[in-house]
Amino acid sequence: MNLLQIHWNFNPELLSFSVNPILMKVLAVCVVIGFLAAYVRMLVKEENKSLSDALVDWGSLIAYVFIGFIIIKLNVDEIVIRWYSLLFISGFILGWFIFRGFFRREGVPETLLDPLLYTLLIGTIVGARLGHCLFYQPDYYLGSWQGFWEIFMPWKGGLASHGGTIALFIAMWWFARHYGRKYDFDFVWILDHLAIAVCFAATFIRLGNLFNSEIYGDVTNLPWGFVFELRGETEPKHPTQLYEALSYFLLGVFQILMYKYRLPKLHRGFFIGTFFIGCFGSRFLIEFIKEVQVGFENDMVLNMGQWLSIPFILLGIGFLVYARVKKVPAMIVHPEKKKAAPTNYAKSLSK
Repeated sequence: MNLLQIHWNFNPELLSFSVNPILMKVLAVCVVIGFLAAYVRMLVKEENKSLSDALVDWGSLIAYVFIGFIIIKLNVDEIVIRWYSLLFISGFILGWFIFRGFFRREGVPETLLDPLLYTLLIGTIVGARLGHCLFYQPDYYLGSWQGFWEIFMPWKGGLASHGGTIALFIAMWWFARHYGRKYDFDFVWILDHLAIAVCFAATFIRLGNLFNSEIYGDVTNLPWGFVFELRGETEPKHPTQLYEALSYFLLGVFQILMYKYRLPKLHRGFFIGTFFIGCFGSRFLIEFIKEVQVGFENDMVLNMGQWLSIPFILLGIGFLVYARVKKVPAMIVHPEKKKAAPTNYAKSLSK
């Protein structure tokens, strides 16, 4: 028997406790009243708010609702707080601080951090959930009303990173279009900086998968094999969650060092290009030793995760070509404010 073999039966629930059902209903009513009060406060505070700004405010409310569903899973008479949920949200919190450093260095107002966070939360959660439902189990989620309603229950089934990435593209396109012109950044600039933060968020998410004893690999005789006893496994399996977490972490360290020491010499598109190639390239390779997630993948030469990774790898190559050809500075260049030309209309009348 391998002495380094790890018997993994970690409890994915950090905390759970029973509550009175009546108390739960009271808390639910308080939450609804709180959201209504917040919306009324926004209306009173800003009467001339534009449609786009109103959407951001509504997005913030929706984001908090989704956070509530994911961090605290509410059953009829029980509250469960999971390690995965805490790590998932921790990735966004860390990303907020990373972006604050970006904004300070490149002269972007920190007031944009909150709408950016809300946009990222909505894009990631909605996109990742839809990605799982549509890419991996469309027959179940679209085949019955029960499956359809479970689309809105992210704790049933899971999330898919490819769907989250697609949704983030759309969300960041909107964010750059709404704020970029005023503050001198574009769609590729926001993607470049997002790529750095996502490396560390993805690391946290894969560690959450490890705590959940999910998305692991095939049988292995390597000394670091994990026996996922929580899932009824009796043989050591590749801890592919750790492989991916380590890959994303090293990629993030590389990106952050390049940003710190080489930013003035880099071109826009470099960070997102290297992210797509590094992240989805490693994902493509690790999938060869990962157990299939759904039955239809058994007869496929490449599984669904690999097929979905290929377009992102090609897109990463495209971004590097863009950076090489366009040579737009990776760092924001704020144009100097034009000074008013002097006039001769105010000449002194005294001799």
